[in-house]
Amino acid sequence: MHGRTCDVVALRPSHTSELHKAFSQDKTGALWAYMPTGPFASEAAYSAWVETACQSTDPLFFTIIDRSNELPIGVASYLRIQPENGVAEVGYITFSPALQRTVMATEAMYLMMKRVFDDLGYRRYEWKCDALNTPSQRAAKRLGFSYDGLFKQALVYKGRNRDTAWFSILDKDWPAIKAAFEAWLDPANFDKNGQQRKALRIHPLGG
Repeated sequence: MHGRTCDVVALRPSHTSELHKAFSQDKTGALWAYMPTGPFASEAAYSAWVETACQSTDPLFFTIIDRSNELPIGVASYLRIQPENGVAEVGYITFSPALQRTVMATEAMYLMMKRVFDDLGYRRYEWKCDALNTPSQRAAKRLGFSYDGLFKQALVYKGRNRDTAWFSILDKDWPAIKAAFEAWLDPANFDKNGQQRKALRIHPLGG
């Protein structure tokens, strides 16, 4: 999946070193707080996880590449992939500090949505997160996902309970959401310093 600012490509072991370096720039530990994996004590530990992840088909993992320097700076995946129902979820979203709050971050999510709806013809695209993860819920709403509800005591991970907030985009909402993304991503929407002229505003029919 190729964009203007980033590419979304299959996760490969060759990405390990640069990804570990990028993730290591997070000095707060917040990057892994709501992830089922991590933090990783060493590059070797992360490499072992990547080796396993590369062999998985669900979740299906991708690396986000900065087109300006060809460096891997993030990971995301499709999971709970159901071709028979036309449903998939986006998850394992791990954005290094170099990727967070950038045009690349938004474009990567747009490219993954576009693949699901335009190329695969799916009916529903899901986003799920820990109910305590306020930034993730805020991101879902900004990207056009509608809130579907709260699943209480859905999981236990890292030794604690997780209530899961569910969000989705439906195929009927996709044309308007796609148009909003493409208007926002247009180079004309950014000044010479790369600052947006207009914020991304998405109002899905269901949300």
